[in-house]
Amino acid sequence: MPAFVALLRGVNVGKARRVPMVALRGMLTRLGYTGVATALNSGNAVFRAAKGTSARHASDIAAAISDNLQIEVLVIVKSASEMSAIVSENPLLTDAPNPSRLLVAFVQDSKALSGLAAIESFVVPPERFAIGRKAAYLLCPDGIRGSNAGAALLGKTGRAATTRNWSTVLRLQALSSEHDA
Repeated sequence: MPAFVALLRGVNVGKARRVPMVALRGMLTRLGYTGVATALNSGNAVFRAAKGTSARHASDIAAAISDNLQIEVLVIVKSASEMSAIVSENPLLTDAPNPSRLLVAFVQDSKALSGLAAIESFVVPPERFAIGRKAAYLLCPDGIRGSNAGAALLGKTGRAATTRNWSTVLRLQALSSEHDA
């Protein structure tokens, strides 16, 4: 049974938009997913599904969160093979000694990556930004908090995406690979 990773945007940051991980695991189990596990407290889950597309799972999970918690959350789902592709195609990896300063932006539909091209105008060297086939990558060697490109990616310009730092991406990719059968 194939494994998937669900990525929720903007949850559990501050006091608003709280999605308890135990509640998320319960919702995913009630939706019929198996092997459900969450990682960290920032809206990451790994699960297996006998059928269905990543986009369908994203829609179903977002609807369950809305129905159960009365909050609207962007949910992006990637299969284990998509996660592996996102990891392997990272063009900025060799320049990123600190994985917490390398962000990966996930979108549900690769066509939405073109909307992230505007981030490039905010990049100030030594920052680097690249758009791959399945994700976008932003390296902020001097830190994400002081980066205009980081602010744009995490703000309105990146509203169709959700981001994770490289360490989290590697952890989720490993978990999805373990779950994939």
